[in-house]
Amino acid sequence: MATYKELQSQIEALKQQAEAQRKAEISAVVADIRAKMEEYGISLADLGSRRVAASSKGSVVPPKYRNAATGETWTGRGKMPRWLQSAVDAGKSKDAFLI
Repeated sequence: MATYKELQSQIEALKQQAEAQRKAEISAVVADIRAKMEEYGISLADLGSRRVAASSKGSVVPPKYRNAATGETWTGRGKMPRWLQSAVDAGKSKDAFLI
């Protein structure tokens, strides 16, 4: 009968083996898909993919708020920056910083 540590070691070895096998199989599948897409002239757009180009990722959003004293800006997305949070905490309206 194996000890707990031996079993854990075997589990870890099997996980690594499984990951290596998965990567090998994925490579073969991707190569097959690319070959078929090329053979039939299929593009990502034909597949209904919304992610056609890598450049479409991370679009630029214009700033919505500006700190007049320092010129710092914030788009209004994500966590509120410290300069605006401290102003709001001090009782100022966030709307006072709208551009």
